[in-house]
Amino acid sequence: MALRTTIRPLLGAALGLGLAGALLLPRLAAFAEEAPRRLPEAATQAGEAPGARVAVFAGGCFWGVQGVFQHVRGVTGAVSGYAGGTAADADYNIVSRGGTDHAEAVAVTYDPAVIRYDELLRIFFSVALDPTQVDRQGPDSGRQYRSALFPQDAEQARIARAYIAQLEAAKAYARPLATRIEPGAAFYPAEGYHQDFMAQHPSHPYIAANDAPKLEALKQLFPERTAPQPVLVNRPPA
Repeated sequence: MALRTTIRPLLGAALGLGLAGALLLPRLAAFAEEAPRRLPEAATQAGEAPGARVAVFAGGCFWGVQGVFQHVRGVTGAVSGYAGGTAADADYNIVSRGGTDHAEAVAVTYDPAVIRYDELLRIFFSVALDPTQVDRQGPDSGRQYRSALFPQDAEQARIARAYIAQLEAAKAYARPLATRIEPGAAFYPAEGYHQDFMAQHPSHPYIAANDAPKLEALKQLFPERTAPQPVLVNRPPA
């Protein structure tokens, strides 16, 4: 069992005691991963109707995935939660045991007039995860940390398949992509203490070691896509 899987229930209790208690948790060493990179634009662009759209991504711990998308221009909301499981509901205690096959995921609300689904995919694969890892990301292992896309309609499924095929054909990574496409999955928001975790606890050891580098990679590789302030769940946009 990965260290983070072991301490996460304890982390919830620590958060209840305040940030000082949470910061006493040991630093978790990041596993060797594929380095972030600015991947090519999608050859197949999404054709999306005007108005707010939702896309759901799973790429390991939802703290980092949420934190990245909260800083992307055109994103109007990003909520941590659970998707892809067999049960009719989900919470952290259920998902962390791995019995329902849910993945930690993030539901991203976006304006396709500013950023299309294929452009979100490009950012996701470039900086939010190592898409070659099977049922793990960094120090976290288990099906709940798998890499997956949960298309909300046929167009998203088409674009997701096309972009994964494009990356594989270009041999963008030395290993095959492990990201799976899982359409039709329900999404369940996570508990309040998981929302905005990167923004609220930037000095937390896990964030500093594993997730802050993803945000820095977004800023460095996609400065034109980076918003100056995050769009938070618990605070309206600035």
